[in-house]
Amino acid sequence: MKRDDIRNVAIIAHVDHGKTTIVDSLLKFSGQFNVKNNEFQDMVLDSNPIERERGITILAKCASVNYKGSIVNIVDTPGHADFSSEVERILKMVDGAILMVDAVEGPMPQTRFVLRKALSLGLKPIVIINKMDRPNVMPNTVAYNVLDLFIKLGATDEQLDFPILYASGRDGWASAVAGEKGKDIEPVFKIIMSYIPPPDADIEKPLQMQLTMLEYNNFLGNVGIGRILNGIVKKGQPVAIVNYKNIKSTKISKAVRIDKFYGLGKQEVDEARAGDIVSISGLESIEVGDTLCGIHNILPLPPLAIDEPIVSMDFLVNDSPFAGREGKFLTSRHIKARLGKEIQRNVGLKVETLDNEGRFKVSGRGELHLTVLIETMRREGFEFAISSPEVIYKEKDGKILEPMELLTLDIENQYQGAVFELVGKRAAKLENIINEGGNRIHLEYIIPSRALIGLKNEFLTSTRGNGIIHHSFYDYMPKVSISNLRINGVFIAKEYGKTTAYALDNLQTSGQLFVKPGAEVYEGMIIGQNSREKDLVVNPCKLKKLSNMRSKGSDDAVILIPPRIMNLEQAVEYIALDELAEITPASVRLRKKTLNHLIRKRNSQNEYEE
Repeated sequence: MKRDDIRNVAIIAHVDHGKTTIVDSLLKFSGQFNVKNNEFQDMVLDSNPIERERGITILAKCASVNYKGSIVNIVDTPGHADFSSEVERILKMVDGAILMVDAVEGPMPQTRFVLRKALSLGLKPIVIINKMDRPNVMPNTVAYNVLDLFIKLGATDEQLDFPILYASGRDGWASAVAGEKGKDIEPVFKIIMSYIPPPDADIEKPLQMQLTMLEYNNFLGNVGIGRILNGIVKKGQPVAIVNYKNIKSTKISKAVRIDKFYGLGKQEVDEARAGDIVSISGLESIEVGDTLCGIHNILPLPPLAIDEPIVSMDFLVNDSPFAGREGKFLTSRHIKARLGKEIQRNVGLKVETLDNEGRFKVSGRGELHLTVLIETMRREGFEFAISSPEVIYKEKDGKILEPMELLTLDIENQYQGAVFELVGKRAAKLENIINEGGNRIHLEYIIPSRALIGLKNEFLTSTRGNGIIHHSFYDYMPKVSISNLRINGVFIAKEYGKTTAYALDNLQTSGQLFVKPGAEVYEGMIIGQNSREKDLVVNPCKLKKLSNMRSKGSDDAVILIPPRIMNLEQAVEYIALDELAEITPASVRLRKKTLNHLIRKRNSQNEYEE
């Protein structure tokens, strides 16, 4: 049985190839939101504050459009490799996928990843070559490269027969002809209705629905979102919740409220049938991947296949002298409860409680995956410390394997020497080099995931901001040797106090400062970078001695170089194995794990003797 009145489709692409803007155009065309209201006229589905600040999609979103009496459910997915778990589970809800590709850049690393997932699930693809309003577009070349990528990923004959549209999501038009500007975005709706198959929907079978997204309502409790595969669910109906980790674990709950997606919002309904994407409120103790069944027919669905984490980081209770000044939630109980809540929704995340009290090992798909969680927690009022990120190794046939990434760089010819040196010391292996014409070249490397930490900032510096860098997970390969990437030591505060311009003036000649005059510091806090290799314990609070004698030049004004103020991502990339980043709602501070310099010295001597 088919639901001819419904189409369920996901939009997938590499980061910044225009997924969210094309959704904006589709919603505007269908009249789903007021064009006069300028508050959310761009990136309308990126409602999370962090998403709007960074200009990327982090969480998958659902929207529904009524097109000529039919319902088109559109799912916007993240484009960054670190949020791949969002893509993997959302694709289980749809029957087709719109692959967005930039008309200039063509297929990129994340394009390969999301397309492989879509093809493996048997989804029917539609290709939209977006950003046709850009100068120097190459639609024919991009279309050829997309076809080549489909073949390399093992697409079936049916999947290879995909339609292509040429569009500008920002300007709101699409066309079936490469050199012709369309009138509006309607061709996208037409191709969805004609090419994407309607969902299988047998309402006579027992209820089966897999939860792929979670929300929380202050009045109704947990809200589970997913597509009903079979059967009917009615308001107030008892349902069985089968845990995806333990199929034998089944709980009985009630569908207190059922909502269907209408435009950007939801509308309560009395019942929903197979083929609908709905949210059900009032469910107790649910997790992403759980199956909702009828209480008399327990038929669990296969668990979601999610790729394993590749990077881990320790979350610790903040024990610095400034603990409790700026945050509301400080204890291990608070942090444990918050992380426990996160793993129910964020299936790509894993949390392990370590032996030492107040320590949790959090593992994710990448550095950005973890820093977004940290930023979210600090905005909620949490205060804690984090260790430097470490990759997760595997052992196979007696060999240690480490995660490798496919790194792509687009640079100008004049910077290739600096870039070759930069990636060479990080054990990167050159796989391909393409001359893109003019003065630009395209480089592809296989590089260890741990070598990517801190690479982006150095790369942008080396290319004067003109380089483009992307990466995605490639495979586990034998571990390689990498020299220490941070060759500079740090300035460590000797005691508690406020920094003075007089003391900082003396220090800036020997390195780079991280703090301003008048900033409060404590013993063991990192206040700058030494120009030499070794760490240096300094007194940034030193006052100028007063005397009755005056000499020429003694009263000259102190001129300080502006300090390097690190944001969260830069701090995570910078800290070494024996250092921590102190995270509070108002500040990001760097510190040594052991604050007392005498104890640090004694410990280092013991390690040397051993």
